[in-house]
Amino acid sequence: MDRTGASGGRGFSSGSISRRDFLKISGAGIAGTALLGVTGCGGGGGVGGATELTFSFFPDRTGSVQALIDQFNSENEGEIQVSLREMPADSGQHFDQLNTEFQSGEINIDVIGGDVIWPAQFAANGYIADLSDRFPEDERSAFLPATIEAMTYQGGVYGVPWYTDAGMLYYRSDLLQEAGFTQPPRTWDELKEQARTVQERSGTQYGYVFQGADYEGGVVNALEYIWTSGGNVLEGDQEVIIDSPEARRGLEIERSMIDDGIAPAGVTQYKEQEVATIFLGGDAVFMRNVPRMYALASDPNESSIRPDQIQITSLPVAEEGLQSYSSLGGWNFFMNANTEDPDAAYEFIRFMSAPEQQKYRAIEGSVLPARQELYEDEELLQQVPVAELGQQAIQNTRPRPVSPFYSDMSLRMAEQFNASLNGEVSPDEALATLQEELQEIIEQGRQQGA
Repeated sequence: MDRTGASGGRGFSSGSISRRDFLKISGAGIAGTALLGVTGCGGGGGVGGATELTFSFFPDRTGSVQALIDQFNSENEGEIQVSLREMPADSGQHFDQLNTEFQSGEINIDVIGGDVIWPAQFAANGYIADLSDRFPEDERSAFLPATIEAMTYQGGVYGVPWYTDAGMLYYRSDLLQEAGFTQPPRTWDELKEQARTVQERSGTQYGYVFQGADYEGGVVNALEYIWTSGGNVLEGDQEVIIDSPEARRGLEIERSMIDDGIAPAGVTQYKEQEVATIFLGGDAVFMRNVPRMYALASDPNESSIRPDQIQITSLPVAEEGLQSYSSLGGWNFFMNANTEDPDAAYEFIRFMSAPEQQKYRAIEGSVLPARQELYEDEELLQQVPVAELGQQAIQNTRPRPVSPFYSDMSLRMAEQFNASLNGEVSPDEALATLQEELQEIIEQGRQQGA
């Protein structure tokens, strides 16, 4: 289950200390982690000659992760043994804990199960190993291209994809058909037209619901409007280009969903679950959400509509000819750069990311595999129907800005995107502010890392 908020994770939730407060008191509020370097090492020691490794991951309620670890340990008895260390379920808190341990030099983790937005941030500090030589191009080509792009930083590949996630457009196929529409919308204007028509004929309360709250999920929703309008945030990993006519058009389209009565004003506070509750309750024609929400439609306690009333497609674009993009989510394997036995650590990564294990994890853990070949596996497609329904969106994923300072950039974007959506500032003002703030984050980060 993706925890990034990007494609449906929890983002930065409230706890004993907020993400913003943590960054302030840790001195990382500007320029991420300030490129401090690391001296800590992983496990590596052994009992009875076996190398002992520690793998970290958030709590897995399905038990599928532990089952795979048990299988690996059984197959490698006397040689390599892996223990699971549970980390916080919330992605922001999870990142902060790892970052604190890396900075202190006291980290006893060999392999990290990590969020798709972490590689550049950890790689820039020397925390995780460059896996390029162990993970050659011919092996990378078996994975969805965007998952490899997200693992790439300054020419090195710092992770192996495990499972993926994507923003998808859910729609009531039964209501569209009754209203005379034979195809889902290709543009945002078509979505509005179809939503209005269906609302008038069916009495459905809302046309479209999505995630617009001030958190990571709100960032990725806004980025999708920007991307599908031809805009972007960065050129490379140093030049900010967010203040553009294309990005402005994207934020204008997002705000117009409220202004034109297609989406409720409440979307400025909505996260994934609130949006799913509305759509599955039969109160919306369209929904932007992540793949795991599809399974809820089969649960009568969660949904008043049936799975056969729902279809999924890729997100619309601002105009014909533009490329549809949805934000890449998912989790991956990273290796502590100072693990005592990198060969053993990579052997575990190789096992966990192999086709058989990715298939098992997809079916038992209700996640989407990162390997392309598995989207042609009939058993998987039957067991995980969203993998087939959402293939178009999965193929159109795009990583969020790959930058060692992404965490700081994300906080600024969350604030400004939400302010633009709720009408506190205009899209022009939000983008002008972000152009200045994001460039300042990058420049200060480069100076501190020099």
